[in-house]
Amino acid sequence: MSKIIISPSKYVQGPGELKKLESYTKNLGNKLLVIASANGITRIKDKVNSSYKGSDTTVEYEVFNKECSTVEIKRLQKIAEEKNANIIAGIGGGKTLDTAKAVAHYMGIPVVIVPTIASTDAPCSALSVIYKENGEFDQYLVLPKNPEAVIMDTEIIAASPARLTISGMGDALATYFEARACVKSRAHTMAGGIATEAAFALAKACYDILIAEGFKAKLAAEAGCITESFEKIIEANTLLSGIGFESCGLAGSHAIHDGFTVLEDCHHLYHGEKVAFGTISQLVIENASIEEIKEVVYFCKSLGLPTTLEEMGVKEVTKEKIMKVAEAATAEGETIYNMGQTINADVVYAAIMTADGIGKSL
Repeated sequence: MSKIIISPSKYVQGPGELKKLESYTKNLGNKLLVIASANGITRIKDKVNSSYKGSDTTVEYEVFNKECSTVEIKRLQKIAEEKNANIIAGIGGGKTLDTAKAVAHYMGIPVVIVPTIASTDAPCSALSVIYKENGEFDQYLVLPKNPEAVIMDTEIIAASPARLTISGMGDALATYFEARACVKSRAHTMAGGIATEAAFALAKACYDILIAEGFKAKLAAEAGCITESFEKIIEANTLLSGIGFESCGLAGSHAIHDGFTVLEDCHHLYHGEKVAFGTISQLVIENASIEEIKEVVYFCKSLGLPTTLEEMGVKEVTKEKIMKVAEAATAEGETIYNMGQTINADVVYAAIMTADGIGKSL
């Protein structure tokens, strides 16, 4: 079976990188369409325009309407085609970036990704997570290639709400454990083969950096400061987690996240906040050592990531509610089956309830 690792063609990280955007796109196209939220366009337009001053590239902007759905992707694709765009830049959060990647894919043109937050590992991947118009998970759109460039301007990211960077750590927390499960079961990854040693090493490095630097980076993020810990966590959240999940595989953590999207109680949570609780639940399914589970739970608590159903927003816990989550997490085709052990809704229900008990007791 083939071992495959994939990644963006270029990854750039540092303060002020958005002001250099033209240097990263000049060989890719000369009609750029920037996709960003309305507020995002207001915040970044001057920096982007100054980057292209004196350039032959034309730059136009289009507002992203908040949900990475099939409807929104088709709408933006039509606009990009009308404008004869030959390069797409997604600037913003995870759903904006996934939408930009999908639009560029359907048009067959390059895409450059510029996150303004570090809340997920989506930027580097050849993947778009598609949701329904009501916010429920719909499908994974696996793309034939990764972005041409991922530009992380840590000056902009440091100015974003700390909760978003913390959520990114929750998402990145799953990387090593899902990778470990997939390596053990020899599951196929989104890269198209099985994990390479290099990808698994990056997944492990991601976890090690989170444990060593996460709390310090949280404090820096809350102060709006760029520190060495903050820079390391941005790389872990984005590059290490991105390559780690894509070239090693997803397993229980993300499937349980998908399950929680069916509960309205949890719609206020960010992706990584749900994934963090999903990671604790996955460790229960695996019967991981209590020492390992405690390390993960204490890490989550130090950052303010949810470790109980109440903290997830489920004020009235009923078997019916949690079984709905478990059933969605074990739907046909879900990544939880990469764990290589007996999996069904009853197993996941028990894991979620046990994870809740562990969170309450520690």
